[in-house]
Amino acid sequence: MSDDFHDFFDENTHWVEQGAAAPAGNASEPPKPPKSRKEMRKRRAQRRRKRVSGIIAALVVIAVIAGAGYFGVTKLMAWRDSRSQNTAVAADYPGPGYGEVDFTVDDGQGAAEIAQNLVEADVIKSAAAFTSLVSANSTTLYPGTFTLKKHMSASSVVAILSDSKQAAGFLEVRPGERSADVIEAAASLTGIDQSDFDAIVKNKGKGILPSEANGSFEGWFEPGTYNVKSMKTASAVLKAMVDKRIAKLDDLGVPTGKDRERVMIIASIAEAEVNKSDYYAKVTRVIENRLEQGMNLGMDSTVAYGNNVKPAQVTTAMTQDESNPYNTYKIAGLPPTPISNPGDTAIKAAMNPEEGDWLYFCTVNLDTGETKFATTAEEHDKNVAELRQWQADNQ
Repeated sequence: MSDDFHDFFDENTHWVEQGAAAPAGNASEPPKPPKSRKEMRKRRAQRRRKRVSGIIAALVVIAVIAGAGYFGVTKLMAWRDSRSQNTAVAADYPGPGYGEVDFTVDDGQGAAEIAQNLVEADVIKSAAAFTSLVSANSTTLYPGTFTLKKHMSASSVVAILSDSKQAAGFLEVRPGERSADVIEAAASLTGIDQSDFDAIVKNKGKGILPSEANGSFEGWFEPGTYNVKSMKTASAVLKAMVDKRIAKLDDLGVPTGKDRERVMIIASIAEAEVNKSDYYAKVTRVIENRLEQGMNLGMDSTVAYGNNVKPAQVTTAMTQDESNPYNTYKIAGLPPTPISNPGDTAIKAAMNPEEGDWLYFCTVNLDTGETKFATTAEEHDKNVAELRQWQADNQ
């Protein structure tokens, strides 16, 4: 009981400094003691409720202030970003511009890097004006050298850089292309004399080709895009494409030596014979099955290569010409070299042919590329008849 009274009087005692006036009214009188323990406990509970209520109220006030501050900062940041973006987009030249600028986009460059280079060349006013348009429209920007002007509008520049036909100075090597066509295009783009390239080819690519190539560039140009305009010699151009091919074959795990050349020959035939990736591994299986059974490959694509024509231009006389080392109708085994530059899919198919016992294949629809495979000559004849009917209906 004594502790309760001590607590009560400690909390209700009012101290007066010496010389200070006493509180007015009844405040100077000491508090009346509780009449009972029950009343004491009641007063103590009331005091505790007041303390808790005060703490809760303080926490609520703090939370409200913090929430309002966060909301205000968020809104302010959003307003700032929106204003910044609008300002960046607005920072654009009206166009059409003046003068002439040769602008190069390197292979692998992103929109931000291209935009910064455009600003430095004084083609566009701000990088943001360019990148926002590219992002909003999911635009593809092509490598190459483009003819632009100073002070162009960002939209005009995007339209040009997204048009591959307006690119110059970059050599694009496509899967299935022959080396002679690639070299001719390289000479045209670089301005290097064709004779410089021919001299290297005649010298069997000494110092450039690996030993597996047996002195032939066919099949040894890696498909892709090359900035040949920046290269000064024919040797540099050819070496860039061959080095990239070797690196890719190593990455794909293609065995070295004679096995590597064999893979390249088979892959090049598959690349030339079909135009759908679904069929590559089946075609390579047909080639392997025919070789295993001692059958001639009988491929129009190899005959065409030996005559420097397209497969559709092969004649019966060509298939009977035994002087053509690429005439697989008359000469057993694989041709002496690849017949084109195969892509990754064809190379993988040459290393891992699909399981099957097919010996024949025929493309029955030249528009869609639909190709049918057969295990017997009779079944193959039906597929050939289907092709002839399609040709008759689509002449």
